[in-house]
Amino acid sequence: MRHRIIVTAVLLIAALALSGFLVTRKQQPSGPVTTGQGPASAAAKISFQGLPAPAGEPDLPALHAPGPGKGKALQISGPFDDRFVLEGLAFSGSAVSGTVRVTGTTSELLDLQVLAGFYDDTGSLLGTARFDHHLATEEPHSDIPAEPTEFTIDVPDTYQDAAVSAAVGVPVFVTE
Repeated sequence: MRHRIIVTAVLLIAALALSGFLVTRKQQPSGPVTTGQGPASAAAKISFQGLPAPAGEPDLPALHAPGPGKGKALQISGPFDDRFVLEGLAFSGSAVSGTVRVTGTTSELLDLQVLAGFYDDTGSLLGTARFDHHLATEEPHSDIPAEPTEFTIDVPDTYQDAAVSAAVGVPVFVTE
């Protein structure tokens, strides 16, 4: 009798497991899932009406204006200018350098990109280069205000002989 109960229980459990598997399998689509724009495995794309998706690295429109005079470094406007101060901005002929000091009460600078435009002696933009700072996830977070971040951006090799000035702005600025 006990053997009969065990066999019945095992058969009942097996039947329940099989029916659960079949129900789950039937609910899954048999072909590729489409969202109207391609297979579901494609990356999600989000759009906001009137706001174009970024096509590449952040840019600052002010870089495309005529550059500063020979030997000078100039700060150009960007979207986060009210959150930091650029100090000690200097152009050496082969690089532009300075310090970003966060204003306000923030404890960590998580992400920073400083964008530099380099100009020839007529004030025409030759090209750009970037300095990126990313807070490493291993670094401990503290409650003290963010330390100033020094940066140096070298003139790209192709413009070394022609660059006579630089303009600098911040298109990416994320704090904790």
